[in-house]
Amino acid sequence: MTLIQTDPPLAEPVMLAELKTHLRIDAGDEDELLESLIRVSRAHLEAVTGVALMTQGFRLLLDDWPRGEVIQLLRTPVQTIDAILVYDADGVAQTMGLSGLLLDAAARPARLVVRQRQRPSQPINGIEIEFTAGFGSGTEVPPELKRAILIHAAHLYEFRGAVTPDMQPASIPPGYEQLIAPWLRRAL
Repeated sequence: MTLIQTDPPLAEPVMLAELKTHLRIDAGDEDELLESLIRVSRAHLEAVTGVALMTQGFRLLLDDWPRGEVIQLLRTPVQTIDAILVYDADGVAQTMGLSGLLLDAAARPARLVVRQRQRPSQPINGIEIEFTAGFGSGTEVPPELKRAILIHAAHLYEFRGAVTPDMQPASIPPGYEQLIAPWLRRAL
């Protein structure tokens, strides 16, 4: 099971002006750095929680259908299932109809039941499920997640000289884990 981001978010849940206010910065000479720290903080938060903060496209690759009926989509909240492709022995994608799907879009991770399953003939990545996930606009993102991005980006900014931007995130600020705890993926 592999998850690929096909369409990145067109905006960030935290605006540059919000981070500059948080950091009490008036000048614009570090705007590019601050925007990159927002992106790093958002990407880290999405990776540890499985939550897509802004609208983005994904493709889930499966070798075969799971034994049970439920397919975990690895991201939430899911807005739409856009396509399901099943590959034949020649590597040609057959598009499945989307009627009869059962989607639990708000579950973490989101869950999908496909009742009419076509068997893939391709042994690796024989099934592709394309979907759109995210809260949509930045105003829909839960405030605790926006706050977590702000404090994480501020922490990264504070240590900007000690760690290069490509090595971020190097550490997590105090209080971050408590903010995101309700959103973390739990496993038994």
